[in-house]
Amino acid sequence: MRIVMAGASGLLGTSMSETFTKAGHDVVSLVRGDPASASEVRWDPAAGDLDPQALAGADAVVNLSGAGIGDRPWTRKRVEELFSSRIGSTRTLTQAMRHLDSPPAAFISQSGSNYYGDAGNTVLRESAPPGSGTLSRICVEWEDAARSAPDGVRVVTTRTGVVLSRSGGALGRLLPLIRLGLGGPLGSGRQYWPWVTLPDVSAAFLFLLESRVSGPVNLCAPEQADVGTLVGEIARALHRPAALRVPAPVLRLLMRDLAEELLLSSQRMEPAVLLEAGFAWQHPTVAEAAQWVAGKD
Repeated sequence: MRIVMAGASGLLGTSMSETFTKAGHDVVSLVRGDPASASEVRWDPAAGDLDPQALAGADAVVNLSGAGIGDRPWTRKRVEELFSSRIGSTRTLTQAMRHLDSPPAAFISQSGSNYYGDAGNTVLRESAPPGSGTLSRICVEWEDAARSAPDGVRVVTTRTGVVLSRSGGALGRLLPLIRLGLGGPLGSGRQYWPWVTLPDVSAAFLFLLESRVSGPVNLCAPEQADVGTLVGEIARALHRPAALRVPAPVLRLLMRDLAEELLLSSQRMEPAVLLEAGFAWQHPTVAEAAQWVAGKD
């Protein structure tokens, strides 16, 4: 299979590229700078610039493009960038597809668990409605843009949860504190985070590429966990305490809307589509994920 990837240089993209290649597929990366090899093609998503021939002959397109959600304060300009970097890049890809007589058979476009907003303890399957807030609106528009792919293209929008990695990702700032014994729950710790390990994200994308699944897909582990449980299990695997709770008012003071939507909101997400399709997780439980994060498997 020939797979064209947008956003291949990030944490998820690097892992996916390795997974796809090991499975015997050819990966072509869309890059913003000058191509460094024959496996790279230049594009400018901000300008809507992509030669449709870059997608000619591809079996699938994987779209991971988007500015980082939590790495900068949410100024008005930054929020506009969060929208434009996702919707613009997705539309650039679908517009290029429409110029081809034979577009790629599959288009897997990233979305996020924040599609559902703050849903408390409600179990969220793919049929659940979107929430409110900035991140929900981004995800709704992001998925709408993906569905503008030509007729006949199998479109999958992955609502990915909190990705657990041994370095970087959602735990990038928290994990070093946990290793020092300075970590703990955020806010009450009772909000649900739909979590998944980095290897399982890559494996799930490969599974979706090779399957017939279409539409929204909740990409998270089957075991649900609140923040307190998740942080506690990782600390336990590292033989460290996790008692230093960060109160919600402090997070709101320091991070404003970013804290409310990214850290304190609750999505009790269930991967119903993946379960029904027969996907097998490498790390289906919090305990197994924590052992992997700690480097013990």
